[in-house]
Amino acid sequence: MIGGAMDLGERPWDAVVRECREETAMTAAGPPGLLATVYGQPRAQRPYSTLQLIFDGGRLTDAQIRGITLNPREHDEARVLPLTEWEALMPARDFVRLRAVEEARRTGVAEYVGTWGNA
Repeated sequence: MIGGAMDLGERPWDAVVRECREETAMTAAGPPGLLATVYGQPRAQRPYSTLQLIFDGGRLTDAQIRGITLNPREHDEARVLPLTEWEALMPARDFVRLRAVEEARRTGVAEYVGTWGNA
């Protein structure tokens, strides 16, 4: 998932468009559809709560996937895998978030994850 912090005064969808462009050289197309809201507990390295808004970026074609140009300061690899294969590759707390996003895409109902960062 592409993501990052909003700049001061930036609207959430504008941050999505900027982060997508910075990280993949792609342009996020709207309209924005909210998939999930994720609450993150404070942790040692981040002593404050966070709130993530995860928007639906649509489905990429094979050509779009091949055309992804990663910013090497942000990412070193892009993968497209079935949901079940991601579980072994990521921390459990991140997979909970990913599974919630997939459920929201499947049902059309936005999800709330209130436990991210607790694990």
